[in-house]
Amino acid sequence: MNDIILLGSTGSIGTQTLDVCRAHNIKVKALSANTRTELLEKQAREFHPEYVCVSDEKYYSDIKNRLADTDIRIEAGTDGLCCLASMKCGKVVNSVVGMVGLLPTLSAAKAGNDIALANKETLVAGGRLVTDEAKRSGVKLLPIDSEHSAIFQCLLGAGDNKLSKIILTASGGPFYGKTRGELSEVTKEQALDHPNWSMGAKITIDSATLMNKGLELIEAVRLFDAAPEQVEIVVHRQSIIHSAVEFEDGAVIAQLGAADMRIPIQFALTYPKRLPCPAKKLSLFDVGAWTFGRADEDTFTCLSAARKAISVDGNAPCIINSANEAAVDLFLHDKIRFLDIGEAAWGALENVGFIQQPSLDDILSSAAAAREYVISHFG
Repeated sequence: MNDIILLGSTGSIGTQTLDVCRAHNIKVKALSANTRTELLEKQAREFHPEYVCVSDEKYYSDIKNRLADTDIRIEAGTDGLCCLASMKCGKVVNSVVGMVGLLPTLSAAKAGNDIALANKETLVAGGRLVTDEAKRSGVKLLPIDSEHSAIFQCLLGAGDNKLSKIILTASGGPFYGKTRGELSEVTKEQALDHPNWSMGAKITIDSATLMNKGLELIEAVRLFDAAPEQVEIVVHRQSIIHSAVEFEDGAVIAQLGAADMRIPIQFALTYPKRLPCPAKKLSLFDVGAWTFGRADEDTFTCLSAARKAISVDGNAPCIINSANEAAVDLFLHDKIRFLDIGEAAWGALENVGFIQQPSLDDILSSAAAAREYVISHFG
């Protein structure tokens, strides 16, 4: 079925997904956004979806009025997102930001829809609840993150050959090589100035703290059934090698490409086919030298918190994910300092109750408890 349901259509991944849809005439059955109703209306008038949803219910009346002259059905809230995700389609593209993406992912899997996943919180927080449901329903989880798409592509054709190591590359963000002293007075504007990628505010801050790489470490463990110690993080400033895998014989296979998210987005939508893409082609002559280094987990404590969380597993990844969400929001509103984000993640990990085998209700309550901890101790 050549149609998609796109959750999070007005964000960075969502707008680039629509670029791919334009290029290949992919039908968009439903769109969702959080609050950006003006852009959502523009997208709806261009792509003519059957459904539109605003996850923030306060904007329901606004989008309903904007689209009153159309026959598009309007939904709202988490229930609306789950309703969209449950409708039969070729793929559900989940590019919403944060824990709000978990329940729609589970709804899509239960409905038998393949999922193109850019919402890393789904796998970080939901963990085996998500992967087990995908297996039960026989649906594919197709990663959109450039790193996980790279690993996925490197494993195509591997057959029964087992990987011995995942090499997860990181740009290092804007503060690679800085000391904690140098990071103590980092401003929001500096943290939002990423050297290689154009992304939304939350993920850009996560890249600056290296929490993004910590969440990707957890996601790689979930997606590829790897042990945490099998995932090696390598800082590759040029962002040309998007990740690699090492097999048991020592052979390393890497996936390379320009730093353009439309490449992994398109592959998730058109898999297993590869089609022409509007992204710029990679020229090795233009790239020149590549560098590789180690991530400094003593300075960037968000990364060490994520590694600790996946080593104990249970609800710990959910705790650090939600604590980080709350802390990043506080930082973006100038209420805490840059280094406080890592302190908040570690504090929540140490103070929110641990559950070894959490249910969905446990995950949701753990997320709420982590947010409450951060707001009460740092807000």
